[in-house]
Amino acid sequence: MFIKNLDHVPPMSIEAIREEINKVDGQIIRLIAQRQDLAGQIAQAKIHARLPVHDKRRSAKVIESVFNQAAEKKIDPVAVQKIFEILISMSEDRQRGFYREGNLP
Repeated sequence: MFIKNLDHVPPMSIEAIREEINKVDGQIIRLIAQRQDLAGQIAQAKIHARLPVHDKRRSAKVIESVFNQAAEKKIDPVAVQKIFEILISMSEDRQRGFYREGNLP
């Protein structure tokens, strides 16, 4: 990994940087919660349409998209892929919860 020349940037304290990281972490958690809420809505639509929880094509499309976006942003695309595999798994688990709750048509 290359270290950029930061001579022109005033240094932030470690505490200030960590506070910014904490803010970003909070945003990430809120977005994961929002994604989980949307998974519940997808579950209801899938139940209504009598579709299975797992959609292999959709999962592959999401993984490919985030991989490419990560590469464009110059962050590790393999790590991002792994994160999204976890997010997809969480989404499918949430959807299965709706099926188990007796919400089948």
